[in-house]
Amino acid sequence: MDYGVAGTALASGILFGYVLEQAGFGSPCKLTAQFRLTDWSVFKVMFTAILVASLGILLLQSGNYFGSTGFFVPTTFFWATAVGAALIGAGFAVGGYCPGTSVVGFMSGRIDGLVFMLGMVLGILVFASIFNAPITQSILHTAQISAKTIPQWLGVSPWIVWGAMVVMAIAGFWLGRMMEQRSHGVLTADDIVESIDPTLDSAKQGSAVDGNLGEGSVPLVRGV
Repeated sequence: MDYGVAGTALASGILFGYVLEQAGFGSPCKLTAQFRLTDWSVFKVMFTAILVASLGILLLQSGNYFGSTGFFVPTTFFWATAVGAALIGAGFAVGGYCPGTSVVGFMSGRIDGLVFMLGMVLGILVFASIFNAPITQSILHTAQISAKTIPQWLGVSPWIVWGAMVVMAIAGFWLGRMMEQRSHGVLTADDIVESIDPTLDSAKQGSAVDGNLGEGSVPLVRGV
């Protein structure tokens, strides 16, 4: 075992989990609010991370730090990507977690985080059991896109794509801010701890269907 690589991976994982928790992503309330378009924190944090990471990759590529072979980019199969995106999006919206944030939620004391993790493992086992089925293989290996990246697909410079992403981020931040103001703003730590959703009137508080924050669902957060 390469202990240097293992130690770096562990430290990166701990830092990543800490940042997710500090951003409020350990709470499904924060995440489902993004799907209701009342709290755009997920969009802001993730899009900012994408811009920073992509800028770093472009700068490293321009300095040839990746060498002549570059780095691995998997082949895109349209239907496999579309179906997978739909499934994880549905799970995200219903459960309020993605694989990474469910671990953060569980480690911060959330039972629903554990339930989501168990469901994720069950889903992996189900997929493994049907992996060799003809319909699964058909979905996984049809509609291959030859281009590996968006710049290759469009035939433009990567910097043009990055600039377009910056414009998209600015527009998204502006739209998100406008919609947050119309729905009483983002969810704060106090809102989550006190099980209060400022986007709902008092008559709807406590309704899971209408976006309840889950009364008593996060008692361990009080000590944070």
